[in-house]
Amino acid sequence: MAAVAVEGLGKAFRQYPSRWARLAEWLDPRGRPRHRLHWVLRGVTFAVAPGEAVGLVGVNGAGKSTLLKIVTGTMAPTEGRVRVQGRVAALLELGLGFHPEFTGRQNAVLAGQLLGLPAGTMRALLPQVEEFAEIGGYFDEPVRVYSSGMQMRLAFAVATAVRPDVLIVDEALSVGDAYFQHKCFARIREFRAAGTTLLFVSHDPAAIVQLCDRAVLLDGGRVAQEGSPEGVLDAYNALIARREAATLRQQVLPEGGVRTESGSGRVRVAGVRLCNEAGEEIALARVGEAVRLGVRLRAREAVEALTVGFMLRDRVGAVVFGTNTFHLGAPLGPLAAGEEREVVFSFPVNLGPGSYAVTVAAHGGAVHVEENFHWVDRMMVFEVANVDRPPFVGTAWLPVRVQVR
Repeated sequence: MAAVAVEGLGKAFRQYPSRWARLAEWLDPRGRPRHRLHWVLRGVTFAVAPGEAVGLVGVNGAGKSTLLKIVTGTMAPTEGRVRVQGRVAALLELGLGFHPEFTGRQNAVLAGQLLGLPAGTMRALLPQVEEFAEIGGYFDEPVRVYSSGMQMRLAFAVATAVRPDVLIVDEALSVGDAYFQHKCFARIREFRAAGTTLLFVSHDPAAIVQLCDRAVLLDGGRVAQEGSPEGVLDAYNALIARREAATLRQQVLPEGGVRTESGSGRVRVAGVRLCNEAGEEIALARVGEAVRLGVRLRAREAVEALTVGFMLRDRVGAVVFGTNTFHLGAPLGPLAAGEEREVVFSFPVNLGPGSYAVTVAAHGGAVHVEENFHWVDRMMVFEVANVDRPPFVGTAWLPVRVQVR
């Protein structure tokens, strides 16, 4: 049985043309509606298996937070139903359930009770909550003097004081500092290893890829795509770059990965090749070897300016490195219709052994979301092998020198 099952879920809010229309609807003995329904979720269906981690992605207003509120029971659906197995801990809006005049210690006890923990149990857990939150003397100060980061520290420490069956985390973690984010992710991984089911909302692709087994893309309140984190994030990336007449196409590659293409097509990426210093095309590079990545482009329409970029991802889809001609101070353009160009990026392969996928993009401005001409994910894959370097671990190779004194 699924730990979380969402079936045909829909949520609509009533919209009145004026406050008098609302009053007239209340007083009308015939019950004639004076409102229209605004649907923020419609027909949402998916399931999360016990112990599985699923990431929810989508642009602002796609319905992610509303969906999580319905799953946690703080909001009722208009249609459909949600079934959740086990105890749920949720970290949604910052300070939700905290009383500003109560101290962090007092709020911790109250918030723990809202999560279903007896007051005595929560008081016994207070030393652990205080230790994890690391807010010092502020633990006994009113929450109204807390910064947003301190509120997040306290909220996460309380929500995870006892391992829940289902952990739901919204964007709240994004306000924390890097140190505490690492600490939170470590606890989430610990819970996952122990069997906790995770529903996770984030705009950070790396966090989705590293924490989640699967992802669901919401667009306009509906499920637009469901599948591997890499494939769904590629579709999300194309979605936020979509413009009038833009296209989105995905294909499953022979090795099981998903290639995503999007863009208006005004300029297209015609090909990519990786070469060594002798100009020979290669599929295997040595650690530290100097290589050249050539990107061939063809303009279908005239463009005034063009930016070309590339991005490297490791085997799990995490971004290792990315840059473009705009940031490198090498602008292109203008290009006439039918004109072809090749952009060559030269760099040393300071990467760890493994497989790496190359994503390329042609666009206007500094980033592809401004005017996306052609985005191609996983356009090529190459291998890196350690042939003549001292053994090391990780996805980056650093030319380290050592001295003993």
